[in-house]
Amino acid sequence: MDSDTPLPPQFQFLADALLEVARERSVDRLLQIVARRALEMPESAVAVVWLVDTAPGEAAGAEGGDAPDRTRCLYAVAGGAGALPGAGQEGRRLPDALARIPLGEGPIGGIAAGRTPLRINDLDREPGVLAPVREWLRAEGIRGFSGTPILHGEEVLGVLGVFSHGILPAEATWWGRVFADHIGGAIANARAFEEVDRLRAELERQNAWLREEVVEAKAFGELVGQSAALGQVVGRIDLVAPTDASVLILGETGTGKELVAHEIHRRSRRSGKPLVRVNCASIPRDLYESEFFGHARGSFTGAVRDRAGRFETAEGGTLFLDEIAEVPLELQAKLLRALQEKRYERVGEDRTRRADVRIIAATNRDLEAEVAAGRFRRDLYYRLNVFPIHVAPLRERRDDIPLLAQHFAQRSVRDLRCPKAGLTREGVLKLQAYDWPGNVRELQNVIERAVILARGGVLRFDLPVRDAPPAARGRAAEAGDPERGFLTEADLRRRERENLLLVLGRTGWRVRGPGGAADLLGVKESTLQSRMRAMGLKRPG
Repeated sequence: MDSDTPLPPQFQFLADALLEVARERSVDRLLQIVARRALEMPESAVAVVWLVDTAPGEAAGAEGGDAPDRTRCLYAVAGGAGALPGAGQEGRRLPDALARIPLGEGPIGGIAAGRTPLRINDLDREPGVLAPVREWLRAEGIRGFSGTPILHGEEVLGVLGVFSHGILPAEATWWGRVFADHIGGAIANARAFEEVDRLRAELERQNAWLREEVVEAKAFGELVGQSAALGQVVGRIDLVAPTDASVLILGETGTGKELVAHEIHRRSRRSGKPLVRVNCASIPRDLYESEFFGHARGSFTGAVRDRAGRFETAEGGTLFLDEIAEVPLELQAKLLRALQEKRYERVGEDRTRRADVRIIAATNRDLEAEVAAGRFRRDLYYRLNVFPIHVAPLRERRDDIPLLAQHFAQRSVRDLRCPKAGLTREGVLKLQAYDWPGNVRELQNVIERAVILARGGVLRFDLPVRDAPPAARGRAAEAGDPERGFLTEADLRRRERENLLLVLGRTGWRVRGPGGAADLLGVKESTLQSRMRAMGLKRPG
């Protein structure tokens, strides 16, 4: 046939319908196109698309025989001429008996179960067929029916059905089979496109939170240090991480509370899911509910599209509520409900969603004082304070400062692309003599600034030593040459050896256990034993 020769009308109609179906990427719009095109067939009165889905709360049918499978049903999802459940054109609606059909039940359920088309020319001559909807058939003036299974490979996706006022032409079965085969592929493709869009949207949401986390996480290193205070924190992390218990992290600003939250998540069974951080102090007062729970399009001015909240983004993972004391009192009740009942609703939406998230909260405030002052709900405090972890300030972890300083210096050289700079013992002593009101975050900033200024030389620190305790201020001038004003490497080694001998003598050379030398010095037993071997110290006798 010449390419310019027009197709017969019935074939042109089929070609146009298949092209329109193939172009659609939305499942809902695709199904409406299918129903509308099916109604364009001669004698068509009502067109319905049923899709297979699992029926909630149904027990499986008896094994063997012809019993219908009630665990899987056909659901009417699209239709023409008012065929969908609910008011349609001129108030018409599909009977309930046709809205949900177990596979294998009746002629329509049999089409899906048997994967074979069915055409009935005159329903009046077969009163037993579609008997449950006989009154509806008469009211609609329906005489015939044609149904075709919608297949994709070996999978039955649903059934395309057309009810007619008159006798359907013989080619209706062939037409329906060609159309249904193409519909099966189009539905599979549209579902794949929707899944890609859903995953892309979820990735964009998580990337937005991740970008925020990356910026904030630069304020901390890793869990670096060997002090007893840090060891206690790590021990409590190991205890609580495998559970789903709520955790409340307490500590001054800059101590590394967010890092502790990351470690709890990393060591938990939820580590493969997202850790989503909410900075409660940075959210505008009127947007707290939307930020936590999301909103529906049009729910308030500026809500131009649906938006998932942090609870939904953290689904299956961990939600970190930083600065929890900043949540307004009027929203704390809704937050408490989400934590207790694991349920919430988006702003402007009635649908209740389930929240499968682990909650970690952090604050630099005294929450008990906030409760006493009426600024924080007592019941919410008890819900969050299941397992508290206190992160000590850096002035109580001076033994960690040398390791932290070295860690930040190496990372600053790498991240800032600066020449490698040297960290001297004199510099470390100066860092340890400072009280660090800004804690680990301040230490990192000081190290970064010193790396930039060093230009590959020695790191020098300009710190207000007046903030240090008197004993710490005098540490750099003790021993050695008093006129020199500082300690040499030999002086430091000598004083460290003398101090270690003093402690060992006090404990009777007992290294391990409570009250042992390692416990008094605040170091690991293995670390102390390594130092003793390096100094050649052995128990006398």
